[in-house]
Amino acid sequence: MRDWKQIEAIQLANRDWFRKWEATNPDGPANFDYRASVRNSIRQLNDESAIPLVIEYRGKLVGQLTISNILHGSVSSAFIGYWISPEVAGKGITPLAVAMACDYMFQVVNLHRIEIDIRPENAASLRVVEKLGFRFEGTKKGFIHINNDWRDHSVFALTRDEVAGGLLNRYLKH
Repeated sequence: MRDWKQIEAIQLANRDWFRKWEATNPDGPANFDYRASVRNSIRQLNDESAIPLVIEYRGKLVGQLTISNILHGSVSSAFIGYWISPEVAGKGITPLAVAMACDYMFQVVNLHRIEIDIRPENAASLRVVEKLGFRFEGTKKGFIHINNDWRDHSVFALTRDEVAGGLLNRYLKH
């Protein structure tokens, strides 16, 4: 809970940067309650359906990465979503955070598959999955409501077997 004010400050200071990428509720209010969002993330952490993480750079909170829809058993998969503050975008922080999160989910939680869904026009996020070697699997039509419309998303995924030596190790070697 101690991070919600910093998250809110980053989001509000950079509304134009985030607006075109962040999910919206087609039936809900236009404003966003960051405190309630963090509370919801903590509930999901407690029921083990998600792991919300902050991204820090030089000791300062600069973003968030959430591992969500965690399923075990025969599916053994999760989704990763993330955002980064514009003043540190392009510094390689996001691929590093995604690689570390994937390694944790593969090596510690013992999941088999990680998926990242990205809007086709989000060049910065497409570079993240490209740098990390995620494989393109297709398009989800009208997948998430973003900025007042249902938006298509490109699907990228990795399995544990594809990065047996660890995604972070593979990323750092290239």
